Amino acid sequence: MPLSPSELQAATKAIGNAQRILMVPHANVDADGLSSALACYSVFTELGKDCTVVCPDTLPESLAFLPNFKHLAQSISQDQQFVITLDTSGGMELDTLRYTVEENKVNIIVTPRKGTLKERDISFLTTGSSFDLLVVVDSAELSLLGSFYTDNIDLFSTTPILNIDHHISNSRFGQLQLIDSTAASATEVLYSWFMTEPKWKEMVTADIATLLLTGLITDTRSFQNPNTTPRSLEVAANLLDLGARQQEIIQHIYKTKPLSTLKIWGRALNRIQMDPDARIVWSSVSREDLTEMGATSKETAGLLDELISTIPDADVHVLFTEIEEGGFKASMRSSVSVDVNRAAGRLFGGGGHARASGFKIKQYGNFQLRVVECIQQLKSEMQAQRSEADVAERVIPAAMVPGKEQKNPVKSDLPVASTSSADTKKSASMSTDIVSELGKS
Repeated sequence: MPLSPSELQAATKAIGNAQRILMVPHANVDADGLSSALACYSVFTELGKDCTVVCPDTLPESLAFLPNFKHLAQSISQDQQFVITLDTSGGMELDTLRYTVEENKVNIIVTPRKGTLKERDISFLTTGSSFDLLVVVDSAELSLLGSFYTDNIDLFSTTPILNIDHHISNSRFGQLQLIDSTAASATEVLYSWFMTEPKWKEMVTADIATLLLTGLITDTRSFQNPNTTPRSLEVAANLLDLGARQQEIIQHIYKTKPLSTLKIWGRALNRIQMDPDARIVWSSVSREDLTEMGATSKETAGLLDELISTIPDADVHVLFTEIEEGGFKASMRSSVSVDVNRAAGRLFGGGGHARASGFKIKQYGNFQLRVVECIQQLKSEMQAQRSEADVAERVIPAAMVPGKEQKNPVKSDLPVASTSSADTKKSASMSTDIVSELGKS
């Protein structure tokens, strides 16, 4: 659903009241997640906030062109420090500074060499991980933040969270949400927010516009995917007017790839398999493949688009990739006849969008055998969805004819398929960001 005025106002108020803000995208970060986090960092820093933006994984070199990339951190300090500041601008010169411990109390003793020290000359500051607000972007649930979440459970349980996302499967975690499943990317959600605040709107520089456009271009695959809406194109046009550097984005995202990436893509494309009767296409990349080609699992990002363009005549395309931390991830795309979000959730506890989804398997024996098992499960689910759609087509049209009574209505206990016209309209505007949904198991 689009953002409501009350949600926007609450989020804006939270930013205004916070001083130390932490921004974090999902693990296995993609361009939309990282661009969203950096866009928040840029705007909130300009507002005078003390901001930290964390990329939980190895920093993706392919996205190093993004403005403010140099400010990315990979962790946060867990050590709290209490700083006592003495203002000597009144002429006081320090002679000695010492401390004593008496009955569980620490006495800090300051001896001036010249002048006097008054209470108003002393101030205090707490540093460390005491954030006022956490801004989680492009993540359907907190577990998708990976080890950064599990290593900082106390922080996430004690600090208010602003949840900014565009996935229909979002679990609506956090005290505040800006979730718009009709947006093509998380950066499109941010654009809608930034533009509602006059002061913030003036802060959208060419750099920030480039960040927002990066997420929109990558999550729509240069506006080729079904989630591209008239609104997405309008936002893109406005960002170009604001100075977004489209050609810079295209050059780094689509025209610059290391040799290892090209090699692993070639291996996956050479391994394509298809079941023409079930209309499903798949390929796989094993850990051995990655080692042989000198590649990482992150380099398979974008490969699914090539799979679709290579064999477009299918209802479901799947790419299975073993990952370094253990297990494998599966990314899926589908036509309007199959809801892969539903399939991923029912079968494997995954999620995403109706047309783009994914899941993760942590434990298995043989990778290739488990891939075959997953394909068999997906084919059964596809057949079940098609059967439900057939029943819905027979029942719903006659019942919806105005003023006409059915003499012998067809009855069925089967549920109406999720690919009804309402769902189709909704899914047509959903994002194709898959990576952020692959942390579920």
